[in-house]
Amino acid sequence: MPAATTSAKRIFIADDHEVVRSGLRSILESHEGWDVVGEAENGRDAISLIMDKAPDVAIVDYSLPLINGLEVTRSVKARQLATEILIFTMHDNDDLVKESFKAGAKAFLLKSDAKRLLLTAVESLVLHKPFFTGIVSEKMLASFLSTNEAPKVAISPRERMVIQLISEGYSNKGMSKILNLSIKTIETHRASAMRKLEVNSTAGLVRYAIRNRLVEP
Repeated sequence: MPAATTSAKRIFIADDHEVVRSGLRSILESHEGWDVVGEAENGRDAISLIMDKAPDVAIVDYSLPLINGLEVTRSVKARQLATEILIFTMHDNDDLVKESFKAGAKAFLLKSDAKRLLLTAVESLVLHKPFFTGIVSEKMLASFLSTNEAPKVAISPRERMVIQLISEGYSNKGMSKILNLSIKTIETHRASAMRKLEVNSTAGLVRYAIRNRLVEP
């Protein structure tokens, strides 16, 4: 047998479903020279473990609990890691595609296409090249050409995290622990988000979270 390569590519998986992580691991480890070096089931652990393990590629589910995939991507990229990120989702949505690439992801893949396209997508990312399917390319082109989009409410990343956690049922105290912020700061972010979205109840924030796929309905 040939000697093992010393340049094995390190891959990380973040998805809240164990069966999905197991399936991805099986596909990825079928490729010679790739090692799955870690897994996470929520966004908070994903950020911590990606920082620790510095994989070449991280496959990140958009709909992660605690901190969603977009915020995981923003956090990793803010730390200037060389890790390339693939956003993995069941949602075929124009805004989600656009937001994923704006956050710093270099690939976007629907879960329904994983068996057919996952290896090709990761092969592109280990070379630091973006990966687009034909459908995603069409969506991005249509989005860039559109001049009739209504201006969007400017919800900050931190406000978005608070909205997601509220929608997952966390109290101010629980959010304070997860985000390492004071309860007063949590309340400030909540009030700011409600003002910007022109809602006056938690139910309004939850509706926003579901519409924007911060949480699963």
